[in-house]
Amino acid sequence: MAVKFHPPWFNPERPSRENGVLPFVIERNAREVPEKTAFRFDTGEVWSYRNVLEKTRETAALLASHGVNYGDLVVVWLPSGPDIIRTWFALNYLGAVFVPLNLDYRGNILRHVISETKAKLMVAHPKLVSRLSDIDCTSLEEVLVVGDVDEETSVTAKIIGSSLEGTGNVSEPAEVNFWDPQMVIFTSGTTGPSKGVICPYLHQYRVGQCSYGYLTANDCMMIDLPMFHVGGVSSVIGAICKKTKIALYSGFSTGDFWDRIRENNVTTVSGIIGAMAAFLHKTPESKADADNSLEMVTLMLNDQAIAIADRFRFNYVSGFNMSEVAVPLLTGINCRVPGSCGVPRTGVEARIVDEHDIECATGVAGELIVRFDQPWETFSGYLNNPAATAEAWRNGWFHTGDLVRLDHDGNFFFVDRLKDAVRRRGENISSLEVESEIIGYPPIIEVAVVGVASEHGEEEILAAVAGERIEPLELTEYLVTRVPHYMVPRYIRVVDSLPKTPTNKIQKYVLRSEGVTEDTWDREAAGIVLKRTKLK
Repeated sequence: MAVKFHPPWFNPERPSRENGVLPFVIERNAREVPEKTAFRFDTGEVWSYRNVLEKTRETAALLASHGVNYGDLVVVWLPSGPDIIRTWFALNYLGAVFVPLNLDYRGNILRHVISETKAKLMVAHPKLVSRLSDIDCTSLEEVLVVGDVDEETSVTAKIIGSSLEGTGNVSEPAEVNFWDPQMVIFTSGTTGPSKGVICPYLHQYRVGQCSYGYLTANDCMMIDLPMFHVGGVSSVIGAICKKTKIALYSGFSTGDFWDRIRENNVTTVSGIIGAMAAFLHKTPESKADADNSLEMVTLMLNDQAIAIADRFRFNYVSGFNMSEVAVPLLTGINCRVPGSCGVPRTGVEARIVDEHDIECATGVAGELIVRFDQPWETFSGYLNNPAATAEAWRNGWFHTGDLVRLDHDGNFFFVDRLKDAVRRRGENISSLEVESEIIGYPPIIEVAVVGVASEHGEEEILAAVAGERIEPLELTEYLVTRVPHYMVPRYIRVVDSLPKTPTNKIQKYVLRSEGVTEDTWDREAAGIVLKRTKLK
């Protein structure tokens, strides 16, 4: 537990306003490196840092003309690209709060997040506006559509605009305080209703510094994570603060990944997470693999990630983060411990505890809780949800809701979300451990394991799998020799693809809610009953 990591790029001191608060960083960059390329978009647009300031001021004037004031929350429903960047920057320039929405939101979850913000103005893409017709969004007074609406809509709010171009500009930024809310990021909803995470300016600065503090003004960062994800916004902030060139894409593409790297001379990417590593790992090997400009990458550390780092010859770091905190755990550079999410970095205390907040023994999985030396390392609370905020901050520690274990070398390992552990026959079964075995079965490309109700009054394991020519019986026979009997799924459901968020997080709550469907294979119904091995 005494192991600590001090990243060579980490500075625990509070930055000056022009080095850490976005509107003033924009002003500084335009003054010091006006002609340097700031953004290259997949639309073909290229912005210098002078252009960034001009477009920020222009869009700020437009938004101000629609009543946006200091402290207002404005929901922004746009894909990654020039429009969302200028909208975000302009809102912060006015001292308003940027609230990006997941592009997949619809129905009740869309109604929920709009209602939570109490926003009067939305900035939206034209192809998304029709979804507002299906929900109660009476709090919205205006929807500024960036483009022409193709479909008729019965939205009660006034539909305005078709462009973010304006005629005037706001000449200087609002007097934004370090502690003011910069944005509200809604949790991705993998385990239930989304909560709005209130992120102050310094909190987001620190996330960017911890994750990407190795950047310099000579680097180019490719960002293909969405702007409603903490990984997307923090990478922009981390790069902007270092005067780094950004190649911004609307999404991850396996086929174009290396072309994008070489075209832009990219030295780092915003993150290789989830299925990205698996996709890159499965691409055919080539003599040109090592012929790329990548130098340092932030990634999720597993065998595949280490393999692609070796294959494509780039350095890497990994860590643990969530929207609420600023990267409490980090690995050293090129850590060779698969599954490790690092050790507590400088300025962080971390513990693993049981349900009574009593510390667990080494090797025993429990909830990760953290606290920080500096107040700006964390979020300001959940939007309009003091009960959830109080629950998360029990006993002076932030409770992550993640099941983690510690090895004897001081490495922390993510095991599962607490709510994803399956309780069966007195055993706490990690869905991640079952998934790691199932993914080794060659026909399977994706898997998600959840607990579902059974006739025995406890949970049974259901594995949802996607791939080619998957036979549940053969998969069961494969697993019987590899995991304890109680970890072999009773139910196997073969699907075309798993439900995901746009950031490739699997929505396990969808699978739980669907439960055992008509197309689900039942091992016990097939006459296969597994029992504990009895020793003579």
